[in-house]
Amino acid sequence: MAGDTLTSSEYIKHHLTNLTYGQHPDGSWGLAHSAEEAKEMGFWAFHVDTLGFSIALGALFIFLFSKAAKSATSGVPGGLQNFVEWILEFVEDNVKSSFTGKNSFIGAMGMTVFVWILLMNAMDLVPVDFIPYLASLMGVHFLKVVPTTDPNATMGMALSVFALTLYYSFKIKRPGGFLAELAFHPFPKYMFPVNLLLEGVSLIAKPISLGLRLFGNMYAGEMIFILIALLPWYVQWTLSLPWAIFHILIVTLQAFIFMVLTIVYMDMAYTVDEH
Repeated sequence: MAGDTLTSSEYIKHHLTNLTYGQHPDGSWGLAHSAEEAKEMGFWAFHVDTLGFSIALGALFIFLFSKAAKSATSGVPGGLQNFVEWILEFVEDNVKSSFTGKNSFIGAMGMTVFVWILLMNAMDLVPVDFIPYLASLMGVHFLKVVPTTDPNATMGMALSVFALTLYYSFKIKRPGGFLAELAFHPFPKYMFPVNLLLEGVSLIAKPISLGLRLFGNMYAGEMIFILIALLPWYVQWTLSLPWAIFHILIVTLQAFIFMVLTIVYMDMAYTVDEH
């Protein structure tokens, strides 16, 4: 599609630009028609494609799992029920092995994180030109279909996990216990400035690493698909299929890592240091 009329660099830039809605320099609001316009919109711009696909995939997740729950049977289960039960058991096993506290919310959160991110990552397996081409027929200039290749999405999820971690840390340990954990470990109490610096950096690094790890891996995978799409068609088929098969592992692994780290961080929030 776009590769027929754009240079290689323009094609790559086109596929890595979000459909952005925001305020233009003249004060009007609307969609950006170039990467430069999107940049000029600043912080309060919205990535319409990231939000749209994220919400749509979240709705798909809710629909499929609610359908499986409503049609669940104690007899011979259908394919959808088998799949949902397998995911529930998989998440439950990870929660039991990583979370030592008592909170039924953790299992639901782990399942939501895993399935939602898995669905968003799986959009990377759709041919890079297919959905953007359909969108171009309707006059849409840019469209990124993989929400997790947008750092706004991955950091948003990571910061949400971080906020929950802080909430339960204050709830379980109380403000005094949480601050003492930051100020009085790992060195003796009189070195609390050093402790506070080290523990503060470690605390802040958690959501940053959680969000950027997911973004970096998915962005790199999407970039490889885009580069393959620039090659002659007979080379594309030779390279894209093996990479897509391998990328299924990356798609699943990144969702799994995000879920496990979420559970681990929540367990740390519930762990009260005896000292």
